[in-house]
Amino acid sequence: MPIADDISIAANGDIRYTGAAHGASGSGYYTVLEFHRFLQDRADDQTSSGDDLMDISRETPSDKQFDTIITLLGSYNIDDTLAEHLYGGSIIQGGGNVIYDGVAVIAAADAFVEVVQNGALIANDFWNSTPFGSANSGLNPDPAQGLSHRFMLKVRTGGADIDGRRLLVQTREWGKTFSEFKINGTSRGVNVAALNFSNDLNNLTAVGTVAGFTDIVNLTAGYNQLDVDANSVAEPYYSRWDRGSRSINQFYERMKWLTRRGSAETLYGLNGELFRGITHEVAVTTPRSGTVAEGVAASWTGGTGQVLARDSGSTATKLWIQLLTGVAPTAGQTITIGAATVTAAAGTPSTERQVSFPFCGVSTGSALIGAYGFALETADLSVNDRLFDLNNVQRNPPNLVTFTVAGLVVGEDTVLVGPENGSGGLLLNQFTLNGALSGAAVTAVMVNGPIPADTPTTGTIRILRANGAYTRHPYSSWSGSTFTLASATNFSTNNAANGANCYISYIDKVADATTASFQATYLADRPLYVRRRDGGATPTKTFEGVATLGSAGGSITVQRQSDA
Repeated sequence: MPIADDISIAANGDIRYTGAAHGASGSGYYTVLEFHRFLQDRADDQTSSGDDLMDISRETPSDKQFDTIITLLGSYNIDDTLAEHLYGGSIIQGGGNVIYDGVAVIAAADAFVEVVQNGALIANDFWNSTPFGSANSGLNPDPAQGLSHRFMLKVRTGGADIDGRRLLVQTREWGKTFSEFKINGTSRGVNVAALNFSNDLNNLTAVGTVAGFTDIVNLTAGYNQLDVDANSVAEPYYSRWDRGSRSINQFYERMKWLTRRGSAETLYGLNGELFRGITHEVAVTTPRSGTVAEGVAASWTGGTGQVLARDSGSTATKLWIQLLTGVAPTAGQTITIGAATVTAAAGTPSTERQVSFPFCGVSTGSALIGAYGFALETADLSVNDRLFDLNNVQRNPPNLVTFTVAGLVVGEDTVLVGPENGSGGLLLNQFTLNGALSGAAVTAVMVNGPIPADTPTTGTIRILRANGAYTRHPYSSWSGSTFTLASATNFSTNNAANGANCYISYIDKVADATTASFQATYLADRPLYVRRRDGGATPTKTFEGVATLGSAGGSITVQRQSDA
């Protein structure tokens, strides 16, 4: 439609859109330069006509600095509705008290684009003009220039910039890559936002299926310490997710589902669609007042944020926040967090941290390359996963492998797996005791030499007693050369001598399932001895065999031969 058919000019200076409704057939869209030319064309008329009360007798309506920057003069003004039909530059009016700036998005033609302004999603996403998935979903595209959307947004009103004219342009469409582009203060003219909007080959599961992955939960939503790389020194993170029964890629899809477009989920007190993860680390110091909570709002002069983690409730030295509006805290500023206050450390500016899209990191299909500070519980990680702690240090999980004995009969078979001696038998002297065990309530068993790092975190050991028996003892942990027994044991009447044999029984139980297994950290191939016995109502001959715990784990299936 010609621009003259779609715009009216009132005597009081109101310039309004009168054409077909936005998105409807015949709806008109014009560049700011076309709009200026239209006004100037009307301004040189000898007399006004129709609904355009503009002619040579009236004040000049607009001025052009550049083709992309138009200033409306005097009382002339547009409203938000007309602004939806203009693109390709800026409109300045009211003596600079109101500004609409142009945005151009570089993305695939079918990109669905969201804009966050002043900490909230702009609900009226008029720039997504046609249904998603159509040949052209964006408003005013220019495929030759790679532009999927061109539009204007109000960035100043009442003489004040809206959040410093900051905009966050993002895509969070299911099955597509998530991405974002920050405009840290729009300029007059056209502001370009480049987005990656393409098929995510690791996000192919139906959205309704992923909605059912409710066994994935965040066990610790806040500061916590985990020993991800199993070096006996814990590192700090701001989450501890349990992926339940799901694969690591299904976990990745669940994280996308929580933060997809239209999400009704809440993460750390924020709607999932707005959640980005940690954007800044802030060192804080005295004075402090009150207890700093996590998952709550924070504010300071010049900005707001959400506290995702703090290293202490009452004596915090660091905060990790998602910036929502304004700029991050500067040195010496007071930060208010509910009823608590802390002070940003002097001489220490806030450290900006890189965010990931989605917030958990990147999936390779079989592993997770985690975002800054993001973590799962250690049992849910594999050797191929990579995490980055809150110190921004990469942590590589150990290679946790599983050895399985199959072919067992529940309630009948007793199974023992121990170290192999190199000749196909059980290695009884894997360790020797460093000190006799003779007390009435022994809880620590020290052995000569270090306990191998591939020893399961919990399990059982067998110890040679004075009567010649190797008795079974569950341990709850180990460190260095000492096993900590799960419960105090009486060695006073049947002691264990200094130097007595001891070995790890990796599996040592009556079968309660058709398989039995243990998990350990792989360091090098470990030969294992396996024994299975059944002397019950339907007895079988003893099965003995050897197997290897390798880099991919290991297994053995026991054979059964009647001994009736």
